[in-house]
Amino acid sequence: MKNIVIAFLILCLNFTTFAQEFNCKVNVMAEQIPGVDPKVFTTMQQAIMEFVNTRKWTNDTYQTKEKIELVFSIVLSKKIEDVEGGYTGRISIQSKRPIFNTGLQSTMINFMDKDFQIRYTQFQPITFNDNTVSGSEPLESNLSAIIAYYCYIALGLDYDSFSLKGGTEYFNKALNIANNAPEHKNIDGWRANDKDQKNRYWLVDQVLNSRFASMREVFYKYHRMGLDMLLSDEETAKINLGIVFPMLQIVNQDNPGSHLMRFFMNAKNEEFLGYISSLAPGERQKIIPILTQIDVSNASKYLALMK
Repeated sequence: MKNIVIAFLILCLNFTTFAQEFNCKVNVMAEQIPGVDPKVFTTMQQAIMEFVNTRKWTNDTYQTKEKIELVFSIVLSKKIEDVEGGYTGRISIQSKRPIFNTGLQSTMINFMDKDFQIRYTQFQPITFNDNTVSGSEPLESNLSAIIAYYCYIALGLDYDSFSLKGGTEYFNKALNIANNAPEHKNIDGWRANDKDQKNRYWLVDQVLNSRFASMREVFYKYHRMGLDMLLSDEETAKINLGIVFPMLQIVNQDNPGSHLMRFFMNAKNEEFLGYISSLAPGERQKIIPILTQIDVSNASKYLALMK
């Protein structure tokens, strides 16, 4: 009996020690695709989820409670002509990290990528190698490349939120994918010269570009020195949070309409609205004019809090 208990404890210890980085959920919706067994898309959903949740993405040890909450929502809209198992559509990505000692979570990514062109063969596992991103079949490799790219972006943002520029290693891995992405006449979203310059290449390029260095500092100050300190040292936390908004304003003035700022605000606008609503009117008046400049699409929501 004693040996059984010891064996069980070792098993639990190993599970904790080697717990992967993500708690990933995947939804694949393909109602617009005619003539394909729906089970194909169920197995695609499961294959992506297993790929993300079982792969070791870092050299660090994660406890179960430390895992990054990640959701991929895929909508397939049509078949790719003359490509068996080829589909186009869009992919939405959401990730969250816990706020220290609160039981709450902060949204890190809330983004929809409209450049999703892939090939999937039912029951074929999804694999990825950082050294051979393009693979042997471009559309098939594009599925794993897109998923891996956003996993690295999620990791980079998570690490940046705990230490200043702590996510650089993972942003560089995402850049490696963008630089070596599969090439095919049907594939978009990876090239610097794409018509839409708010794509995957430009996102990670801007994250790593010195022109946007203050954004990395914002990410650290806002999360680690702001949100994580609200319970332990509210006064200092609010000072640090107050610093963030003028920093964002300067970045936006220097880089108007940047993809990175839009990406950031997509994740944070609801959180900012909640934070501002908790402030005294005088404090609101300092922040709201800044946010109406950098987040024009949500300006009316911020202005409503001035009343």
